[in-house]
Amino acid sequence: MKYPCLVLRSVCKTPITVRIFSEEISEDGEPQTALELSTVCNYQDKAHTVITADKTIVQLSGTALFIGDIAPSVSVISNGEVDVNGEKRRIYKGEKARNPDGSVNYTRLELI
Repeated sequence: MKYPCLVLRSVCKTPITVRIFSEEISEDGEPQTALELSTVCNYQDKAHTVITADKTIVQLSGTALFIGDIAPSVSVISNGEVDVNGEKRRIYKGEKARNPDGSVNYTRLELI
């Protein structure tokens, strides 16, 4: 059975460069790059204000949605960074949304 793609190709217009880091670190203590790719995605950004005792802080975050599995060689996306709209953002969470048969329908990256 073929499952419908929940992220449409027609809405993926934002160019993005994704670097996914592996869980291992190099001899210098830096994360090792498991995958680097340039593609297009559906990108939505948002901002919210956090009020601390000293001052007000505005935190920017975003969500990038991709068609299918962007990293089939990586089982879990937990660390990395992206370049989108001229900004460098860190990957906070990664999700591979699966169909009932186990195939990946779309990939979501939560960014900060």
